[in-house]
Amino acid sequence: MKKNLLIAAFAVALFPAALSAQQPRPQMPEPDYQFTVIKENPITSVKNQNSSGTCWCFSTISFLESEVIRLKGIKDAAQYPDLSEMFVVGQSYKDRADKYVRLNGNLTFGAGSEADDVLDVIRDYGIVPQQAMPGKQELPVHGEIDAVTLAYVQAIAKKPNRGALSENWKAGFDAIVDAFLGVPPTSFEVNGKTYTPATYRDELGIVPDDYVTITSFTHHPFYTKFAIEVCDNWRWDTAYNVPINEFMDILKTAVENGYTAAWGADVSERGFSRNGVAVLIDATAAIPQTDQQRLLGNAPAQGARPAVEIPKEIVPTQEYRQKAFDEQTTTDDHGMHIYGIAKDQNGTLYYMVKNSWGESGKYKGLWYASENYVAGKSLDIVVHKDALSKDIKKKLGIK
Repeated sequence: MKKNLLIAAFAVALFPAALSAQQPRPQMPEPDYQFTVIKENPITSVKNQNSSGTCWCFSTISFLESEVIRLKGIKDAAQYPDLSEMFVVGQSYKDRADKYVRLNGNLTFGAGSEADDVLDVIRDYGIVPQQAMPGKQELPVHGEIDAVTLAYVQAIAKKPNRGALSENWKAGFDAIVDAFLGVPPTSFEVNGKTYTPATYRDELGIVPDDYVTITSFTHHPFYTKFAIEVCDNWRWDTAYNVPINEFMDILKTAVENGYTAAWGADVSERGFSRNGVAVLIDATAAIPQTDQQRLLGNAPAQGARPAVEIPKEIVPTQEYRQKAFDEQTTTDDHGMHIYGIAKDQNGTLYYMVKNSWGESGKYKGLWYASENYVAGKSLDIVVHKDALSKDIKKKLGIK
């Protein structure tokens, strides 16, 4: 670290002009997308995971809230459910600590996880409304809890008593989680009726075993199940593997028929704009129109906003997906919630996505991800099994 600082200082002294030339260039204007909604299914309000690695929970809870709306036929937005993310996060941390210690520390322990984790927690522990467990923080800030819980389980996994583990370590860990996230309620009232987390889950109509995870990779046979090999899949939950054309057909058909999907995806591509659009940019395509104008000497008049072409996209193949996964340029960066379909002014299809970064970007927390982006950069989706066609169910052995 010190050596690098000395080199940097020497470079500034010798080459100040060169370094100043490397200052960030002004951001290029973005294309003026014009979206037309084709199908939009109900969603609850946009939430903010803030400074926490809990997108997996926020996105899946959002998905399940839409499922409750669908299953219950709720029409009035004032009656939409608001479920507690931190109830699920806390139970997940506790389960992971137990597994981490049982495996002598040979497991990733951190904030990240995936959609099936939420379903596992709800199956085993139930769910509570936000009002029953509002949490200790208005917006999550999880640096301390992540650091403290990791240090705790690392210490326990080393068996500091030099013998058998005590009966107390788990209670100590649970107390830490509860101190940060809140004590999960054993009972609570909703509209004058008393529930436990399990009976509330059943009242909402959420049956975790009714949901299926779908993926598409060639390092495992199609129409079988496998545990996707990413660190966040610490429970080793399995996904059904189908060819990419069927993966996309499942998603599109589901959304068109009133279902939504929890979406695990890579968002590291430069085409994933922080302003609400995700496109799979083809880096080999022609340079943008603004650069063409500059190079050809026909730049627009001073003060005029240059038109920016919608970038050409890669059309991903099965081989493209597999190569990116094998090279680890497609990873499980982020969990989001797909709820609709739209098209741009060129007729290109986009999936409407609810994010968990608060009301950020041009569309106030919503994104438009092109069909190519979803096909190329998806890790998996979770949908209700009834969203699958009879043919797909037969191929996968789902009843």
